[in-house]
Amino acid sequence: MSIINLTPKQLRRAASIKESIEELQNELNKLAGGSTTPAKTAKPRRKMSKAAWAKIGAAVKARWAKVRGKKSMKPAPKKKTKMSAAGRANIIAAQKARWAKIKGAKAAPKKPRKKMSAAAKARISAAAKARWRKAKAAGKKRL
Repeated sequence: MSIINLTPKQLRRAASIKESIEELQNELNKLAGGSTTPAKTAKPRRKMSKAAWAKIGAAVKARWAKVRGKKSMKPAPKKKTKMSAAGRANIIAAQKARWAKIKGAKAAPKKPRKKMSAAAKARISAAAKARWRKAKAAGKKRL
């Protein structure tokens, strides 16, 4: 039986029983020389990333700035640095050299792909349609 199916009267009774159990537990703890409050199980703390902390801090500062009537205290966006054309060319050349070393000094030339003739495509299509007709006639929904 779940709590959802209980009537309000039953819920009140369950709450009073729970309270009396807690009172008896406290009394037992007093007699045993322990604390009056039951010990809580420690939950593991979640760790937040530095970026998350920074976002929270920025939001708090913005809220306080709004309360004080000041402008937003957001930091200025960082300026993006651009790479020179020569630097980019150096990186590309080094990458090509690494790949040449990995693949071997000379890679085999690729063969051109063979194209299927229209007649061959038509034969394959006709065969597939015939298989489906046969399967459907047998009452199948899959081949």
